Amino acid sequence: MRTDLGVVRGTAFSDHLEYQGIPYAAPPVGELRWHSPQPHAGWSGVRTATEPGGRCAQFASASGTPASDSEDCLYLNVTTPVGAQGERLPVMVWLHGGGFVEGSGAEYDPRRLSARGRVVVVTVNYRLGIFGNFAYPGLTGSGAYGLEDQQAALRWVRRNAAAFGGDPDNVTLFGQSAGGESVCAQLASPGARGLFQRAVIQSSMCTTKIPANALAPGLPTTSPWENPASAAARGESVATELYCAGPAAVACLRSHATADLMPLFGTFAGLSYGSPTLPDDPSRVLAEGGAQPIPVLSGTTRDETTYLQALDPSSASTMTAERYHGYLADAFAADADAVAHRYPMRASEPPSRTWASVTTDSAFACPTLERDRRFAAHVPTYSYEFADASVPPVLPEPGYPLGAYHSADAYYLFDMRHGAIGPELNAQQRRLSDLMIDYWTNFARTGNPNGERLPAWPATEPGATVLPALTTSGEGVQLIDFDREHQCSFWAEVAALR
Repeated sequence: MRTDLGVVRGTAFSDHLEYQGIPYAAPPVGELRWHSPQPHAGWSGVRTATEPGGRCAQFASASGTPASDSEDCLYLNVTTPVGAQGERLPVMVWLHGGGFVEGSGAEYDPRRLSARGRVVVVTVNYRLGIFGNFAYPGLTGSGAYGLEDQQAALRWVRRNAAAFGGDPDNVTLFGQSAGGESVCAQLASPGARGLFQRAVIQSSMCTTKIPANALAPGLPTTSPWENPASAAARGESVATELYCAGPAAVACLRSHATADLMPLFGTFAGLSYGSPTLPDDPSRVLAEGGAQPIPVLSGTTRDETTYLQALDPSSASTMTAERYHGYLADAFAADADAVAHRYPMRASEPPSRTWASVTTDSAFACPTLERDRRFAAHVPTYSYEFADASVPPVLPEPGYPLGAYHSADAYYLFDMRHGAIGPELNAQQRRLSDLMIDYWTNFARTGNPNGERLPAWPATEPGATVLPALTTSGEGVQLIDFDREHQCSFWAEVAALR
């Protein structure tokens, strides 16, 4: 296959073709560390594209993915159905999750999504942690290098989609967790305008404050987007810690080996605004209707934060009633007693499970409903809840079933590989997986997930309270009173989150 940088040779399967490890920008190493992605020089001859490129620098994860010390990591992977050449198929560009500190594009295997849905799927690596989100006073692009990487990948797609049978004017950007937050950022970014025509946001915190202790014990209530002064001040602290100061501080930091920066890797685990890439707080941009005016598909899982509990099972198993009430006080201040009344502890479940219900509703479910209502006032919007409570867990359960946990919906679109652990789905779950693939690829094709012989998926209205739930029972779609199930009218009144 000929790209604008050179010829690549991939792997042919019975129903799809795959090209892995294609560079879309120059390695961001040396002087290019904390620099906008630069054009790749290309290559002569034929480049073998049968193995993924290096994972961006990160530690090993609880989900089984290995550590990496590579900054040479700006690679993408393309999967296309057999017979696609000469067609103009929808293109779906996947941004992986992992809290901006772990993950890679190649660990998601899109063969079923591509072959069943007849779409071209591109999965992307982008810089993580201190390498992707570092900020420093006066440093151009501070806090947004990973987001710039994503835009560089989208520009590569625009230049090269047609070679793989894709339509460069019909691109869907979709992502889960940190990938979903990245989609929110790109919807608010002036530089991303015109690079994609549909957006899918899965399990992402984009528009509302995140309650204290929701993501991990000890974390304060915070916005999903950091202001630029705060991020830059932290960059100065990092420079001081590594004995870099004055006008040459950034050059000094660039001279450090990757290993020198890894102890500080998680210092920049979130996104900040104030750069040319993301000039304004996306919470405000999205709330005020300033996002790109394109169709949106958006949703959550029914039990989002049980997964976060499972990441720290010792904390979950030792949570007491006293700690539960302390967490409520930390997160909700004067509203803590009202929250405790709405979410009382029960003898039938540990306090950590009750806390998971509180944080699922306050941090994920209800903010997503509010955001989708705002989207629906401007663009076609389709909301969902992933509700298969029987999905096999990929982490040890923290003393109670995980239910429809965070990231479970992604496992129904992709199989996992290259060290990442995914659940083994049974026949009923495979049917739901097929249904979701049909919906997602229909949305990529037309901006509407509905299609022939599929259960109807109603569009979201600005005042919606009832939403579709995706489940293994019945036809696969059930309408639920989402507002009542997650107590969203109550959470709209909690002052600490506004």
